[in-house]
Amino acid sequence: MNNSRLELLLQYYKEDPDDPFTIYALATEYLKIDVQKSVNYFSILLENHEGYTGTYYHAANLFYKLGQLEKAEEVYKKGLEITLKARDMKANQELRSAYNQFLDEISED
Repeated sequence: MNNSRLELLLQYYKEDPDDPFTIYALATEYLKIDVQKSVNYFSILLENHEGYTGTYYHAANLFYKLGQLEKAEEVYKKGLEITLKARDMKANQELRSAYNQFLDEISED
């Protein structure tokens, strides 16, 4: 992890805490060093910026890895709905593929 990158992102967030790109960047940066902070930033995106389609793939995967299967499935489903509304078919296809893989993996348990 690059401390100067994190510091810069935190400064951007301080200047504009409603910028979804900065929040997303912080969430993904914290994946490397502090999972709970990553969860917090993804939660901000899910609650306040539901139209930011890039969130859903990574957030659902994170919840899955944390064993929060119901939350992961909820995020996948919401993401599929949002990406369709946004007509972001590439994101929708990627999310659908990840969701199908998720369903396959949890059915094996």
